Amino acid sequence: MIRTKDKKLADDIKVKLMDFSNTIYSLPGISEQSALHTFVAQILESLHRIKYIELILSRDINSERSNPDSDLFDPLKAAILMYRSGDLDEAVWLIFLATHFGKHVKDGWRLAKDIYAGNGILDRWTWRRVSARPDDFDNWLKNKFSVFSNDGISRRFGNHRRYETLRPSPRGTASVFRSYVQWIGNNTGHQLLFDNVEKAAQGNPKIAFDILYNSMNVTSFARLGKFDFLTMLGKLGFAKIEPGSPYLIGSTGPVRGAALLFGRSNNGIRNQKELDILATTLGNNLGISMQAVEDALCNWQKSPNRFIPFRG
Repeated sequence: MIRTKDKKLADDIKVKLMDFSNTIYSLPGISEQSALHTFVAQILESLHRIKYIELILSRDINSERSNPDSDLFDPLKAAILMYRSGDLDEAVWLIFLATHFGKHVKDGWRLAKDIYAGNGILDRWTWRRVSARPDDFDNWLKNKFSVFSNDGISRRFGNHRRYETLRPSPRGTASVFRSYVQWIGNNTGHQLLFDNVEKAAQGNPKIAFDILYNSMNVTSFARLGKFDFLTMLGKLGFAKIEPGSPYLIGSTGPVRGAALLFGRSNNGIRNQKELDILATTLGNNLGISMQAVEDALCNWQKSPNRFIPFRG
């Protein structure tokens, strides 16, 4: 459950949790040793997921990672390659695709891969092409939908996006893409948006994150989609942003986890705001990122007394 190399960090987190519970705010949800141990294990699991991004940023990346005709295609690594080449628009677009489609536990990136591939190397659904011709993408996907539905290849959305669909509808992928283009602006691009937000936030990455979060009016991107997308941009260094809280308001699993941990009700916005403040304070005291807090709370509440790794 807790790796040998993580034991010192785990012990440190346990001490800080107990100190927090005794001196700042009671944590009845981890009063039992099994719950405490499981919560710490989930925090460590969340930290490892974040650390993975740091690792791939430090490594050379095979160029085939950006080729949707290759089995090696990986939109996260492709985004890093694009960013290193100076193409911020395509880099952020690939992160958006990775967030929208998600990585399925069995199918991997297959869905994102096949959509991005389009009709071949000259007809990829790149940011430049989609932003200039969203109607063309809409028509292409309508024609492709029946093909994808009947070719026997499994292409499923990832766990965080499991209720999404390729089907032509007000919430379908074509509508999502169109609304994203409208948010960014097809003639402005991501750099101008980020520069304007950084200026409005006076260089404060937490305020900048909040501005983007509240302005991101993209179809089917509610709290979780926005949080996942923006935190990834921040971790990769594509935008100077970071969440100042775990953004629990309107969540499901994370706010349940916070309510269980703090022994509070999560009914109503007022209670959720208070839980968000408490979770933020806890994360700051533990010295961990707000994404780690959000992720750990969500996964811990699914199995509070027995560690289960949740992936995909």
